[in-house]
Amino acid sequence: MPVLNLTPAFMATGLVCPPEKKRIEYCDTDVPGLLIECRSAPHAVPTWYLRYKANGKTAYTRLGNVQDLGLAQARKQAITLKAQHTLTPKQAVEAKAPMGTMTLDEFMREHYFPHVKVHKRSWKRDDQLYRIRIAPKFGQLALSEINRRDVQVFQNSLLKEGLSPASADHHVKLLRRLCNLAVEWELLEKNVLKGIPLYMVDNQVENYLSEDQMTRLMEVLRTDANRPVCLIMIYLLSTGCRLNEALKAEWKQVDIANRVWRIPATNSKSKRIRSVPLNDSAIWVLEQLGTQERYMHVFVNKRTGTRYTSISRAWHRLRKLAGLPNMRAHDARHDAASRMSSAGVSLYQIAEVLGHSDPKVTMRYAHLSARALKDAANAASVIVRKPVVVVQPEPAEVEAKAA
Repeated sequence: MPVLNLTPAFMATGLVCPPEKKRIEYCDTDVPGLLIECRSAPHAVPTWYLRYKANGKTAYTRLGNVQDLGLAQARKQAITLKAQHTLTPKQAVEAKAPMGTMTLDEFMREHYFPHVKVHKRSWKRDDQLYRIRIAPKFGQLALSEINRRDVQVFQNSLLKEGLSPASADHHVKLLRRLCNLAVEWELLEKNVLKGIPLYMVDNQVENYLSEDQMTRLMEVLRTDANRPVCLIMIYLLSTGCRLNEALKAEWKQVDIANRVWRIPATNSKSKRIRSVPLNDSAIWVLEQLGTQERYMHVFVNKRTGTRYTSISRAWHRLRKLAGLPNMRAHDARHDAASRMSSAGVSLYQIAEVLGHSDPKVTMRYAHLSARALKDAANAASVIVRKPVVVVQPEPAEVEAKAA
């Protein structure tokens, strides 16, 4: 930006933008801050600006173009504006609040929930945990006032209230997670809950069906009048998919010719696309539905023309008929995995079919895989396991040999 004494002669001939530039500023030496901007655009008109500092930042005020404002007028107007700016008191810089002074309620309302509603599918569970038990205890405290001892006392009180150890852990994990985010967003200096002990009780429920139970269940699913729900359950047993994945399945995701079903990331718990191979029983189910080319979704309630969103009531009746009152729909997924593992399928392949993002989840079926290997090893030892028959000689033969 050239700094020079703007004169009427320069104003008449010098207001041009060099060919190699798109714009240039000519600054006046008589009135510091006054400048005239020239642009390379064909119809651009040179324009007067006053440049000054406001609260430590550079600011510009447009005065007008050279057709409306001459040199003397521009200088006079710039001097007036500079005087006004000098007399105007500077805005007090707002002092930054110390870290951790925000209350937990404010943090959850203004920061945490707007974030997790976008990034976490199960955010409603977080909302439930917070509203019912965490907010009454810690909601009005500043983030920096939440301490390790109080959280552990709170954790123990949840057990006395009758919650399971796993449920108590969920509350502590949520507190730990939100403190981590507060530190990440520079709203809290450190997370005092890092590494806080959890009960870590293994409360996984896995119901594996025996041959007799599977026979009874399939008899009900093959003969009951509620065919759509029966077919849904057979599909779950065949593919090992989650119930919600099946209920959201669309025909455009199913390739019967290549026997594969592609679950989009939006429907998958792992948030990634997954391809599920379709075996003979899964293909049979799809052929029985009669919804292809008529509806967008695979499993549709033909009375309403909309997809199924729940099968709880019908499944409750069906499992009672099969003599399996405690079997959950999700147990069909465990049963499919157990049958694959018992058949010698590797844990890696099971994880791929079921869509496990964490190998630890698949390891629950490791004991079934080990049993299959033992059975295979035992099959090779059939000769060793055969009883050895020892033929005892007759007494007369013994006496003859002795003589």
